Amino acid sequence: MSAQTAFKFADTAPRYTSYPTAPHFHEGVGDETVRRWMAAVKDGEAVSLYIHIPFCDRLCWFCACHTRHTLRYEPVAAYLGALYREIALVAEALPETVQVGAVHLGGGSPTLLTPDDLQRLIDTLRANFRFTANVSVSVEIDPTDMDEARLDAIAAVGTTRASLGVQDFRIEVQKAINREQSFEDTRAVVDGLRARGVSAINLDLVYGLPHQSVDSIADTVALSLSLKPDRVALFGYAHVPWFKKHQKLIDEAALPGREARMAQSARAAALIREAGYEAIGLDHFALPGDSLALAARRGALRRNFQGYTDDGCETLIGLGPSSVSGMREGYAQNTTAMGDYRRAVEAGTLPVMRGFELSGEDRVRAWVIERLMCDFGFSVDEASVRFGTAAGAVVDEARTMCARFPDVLVRQDGSFMVQPDARAHVRSVAAEFDSYLGRGTARHSLAV
Repeated sequence: MSAQTAFKFADTAPRYTSYPTAPHFHEGVGDETVRRWMAAVKDGEAVSLYIHIPFCDRLCWFCACHTRHTLRYEPVAAYLGALYREIALVAEALPETVQVGAVHLGGGSPTLLTPDDLQRLIDTLRANFRFTANVSVSVEIDPTDMDEARLDAIAAVGTTRASLGVQDFRIEVQKAINREQSFEDTRAVVDGLRARGVSAINLDLVYGLPHQSVDSIADTVALSLSLKPDRVALFGYAHVPWFKKHQKLIDEAALPGREARMAQSARAAALIREAGYEAIGLDHFALPGDSLALAARRGALRRNFQGYTDDGCETLIGLGPSSVSGMREGYAQNTTAMGDYRRAVEAGTLPVMRGFELSGEDRVRAWVIERLMCDFGFSVDEASVRFGTAAGAVVDEARTMCARFPDVLVRQDGSFMVQPDARAHVRSVAAEFDSYLGRGTARHSLAV
């Protein structure tokens, strides 16, 4: 990138898994509003379900997810009873003809569930919803939770894709984040899944962790690629101790600086691409024949609260505390407090804490930001077809940005495209189209 550009890339920026982003959700969206949105889902439409399991049997200090540490199973069993009640409430609120095209179990640690409870959870979903014939079922896995019975259960419930958290294989890094996990344990889980027919494997790596270096992340990438995953996610560690207090247990003096983070990211990405993986959006990679790579090539890549996806469903319904639903009308987030969650569902109320109803302008900006995050650009013609004259203001903003910062954004064949040298900073570019950014007191993680 030319040193002459005057564009200042932000040090921090939202991850843009939604627009507007979660800090701008408000309490004006509740049970009544969400029931209206759910009732408006089209007859016969396929929707996606995200099920949050907010428990872990160890607390990883780097984690920014909503979870709680427990060494007893009783709280988990009690939670499942409330979750089944919420599942029934959502099923009652949706039109009867709605189908489920995708199920994603996240956490926390879904693999903390006993095999019987995992089966009961999927059986409960199937009893309340119609599943499409080709429904996808994905499960996030902590390899240190796994045993033969859990591997059998994951296969038995029809899992089509498994995502394994790796982070980093160096023991010094693992101890610094309270996440000790050997390569041998990870490989055993991957082999066990494949032996049972779960062939689609994702690995999640993280750069920017304490004591990481370019060499250490390169070693982790090499070991990870030896497992031949279908997809690799390469996330930058989000150090947000003001949001997740347990991150204060991480020694900030051991965290790499901004330039070191960028070097780690660049080296890891180069190694993954050299191994034959295609770069997908900002931080994902996939083998050329994987459905995510195919979606990216045909312009069908999407971004939601689970990150990059090839899921074409327009409606995503989150179940469990803190989970977020995305519907045509807007977003709704469940309460994070377990007690409030249980009381709401026991009273027959959707446990919605806050949300955001989209305006016409919000829809335009949401689409532009999603396309930037997925494709590093957007088509002017497509924007006009989708939104008519409402797209004009955002197109004008893009045109002005091109004129002022040609090293960052350029008009090319009817589209506005982020220049290759600026793509690592696409979150900062997307922020230029965020009309809510700077309102309120929200703080964000490092942009690279």
